[in-house]
Amino acid sequence: MLDTPQAQVPLLDMSEQAADPQGFARALGESFERFGFAMVSNHGVPDDVVERAWAMTKAFFDLPEEEKRKFFVEGGGGARGYTPFKTEIAKGASHVDLKEFWHVGRELAKGHRFESHMPANLWPDRPEGFRDTFLDLFKALDDAGLRLLSAIALHLNLDKDWFEHAVEDGNSVLRLLHYPPVPADAPEVRAGAHEDINLITLLLGAEEAGLELLEKNGTWLPVKPPAGAMVVNVGDMLQRLTNHVLPSTTHRVVNPAPERRGFSRYSMPYFLHPAPDFMIETLPGTITADRPNRYETPISSHDYLHERLVEIGLIKK
Repeated sequence: MLDTPQAQVPLLDMSEQAADPQGFARALGESFERFGFAMVSNHGVPDDVVERAWAMTKAFFDLPEEEKRKFFVEGGGGARGYTPFKTEIAKGASHVDLKEFWHVGRELAKGHRFESHMPANLWPDRPEGFRDTFLDLFKALDDAGLRLLSAIALHLNLDKDWFEHAVEDGNSVLRLLHYPPVPADAPEVRAGAHEDINLITLLLGAEEAGLELLEKNGTWLPVKPPAGAMVVNVGDMLQRLTNHVLPSTTHRVVNPAPERRGFSRYSMPYFLHPAPDFMIETLPGTITADRPNRYETPISSHDYLHERLVEIGLIKK
């Protein structure tokens, strides 16, 4: 008997969205409903910005530990600046993740109404050009995220601009990730099995093997986009909003094959969040007799985020 070939997350061409918004929305929505993930090429994030960002990411993480730790905010929940190696742990995991990271958030004007919810960015003295590079990348990923949310809205039979107000001045975060080389006997994994908290995640840097999603049949499916493409996945906020029509799929980053263990892995996920005061309330169109409302009580995105950050150890109770 022949083995059934393993399903693959489809690669979608985002440049087709302008000419056929409904067709792109259908393809994206079907990929999300099946996998909770999609891969997109021609996403519009400029190559030169991405190349600069990779160079800056590697240069920053190559700095001495004591220099990086100057930007670690004790008790800050990892919201901005540097989070050291072996700090974050997946919900329910027994080992911490083998990673260090840096967070860039949205720049707000002084006195903005969300100033108390969204701390100011921190910027290292070096590498030179770090701030400008990551503000450029943040803006480009924010724009790409809005286009993807427009497609999701169409798939859900909403107005194409439905999400624009929800994410205006949203608490989105760009994470620069470094997974250092791992010893052969490391018991931990680079990132334990988890789901993302936000609406959608846009991920650059998944070309290096390691990212896997958990299939509905309990098997792990590798997600490896072609060079330059982006991985997009549904987060828990969108899953809750859509009454699980769009699932937030468990995923992990496993340790590499022995021949790659001496190499670092870098990635740049952009966690697209709503505004802190956005109420996550089940969309009426996703409630049916066969799919009753799982979430009778709405919750603000700020309160939901806080609950989850406690669970993963970034905020202490």
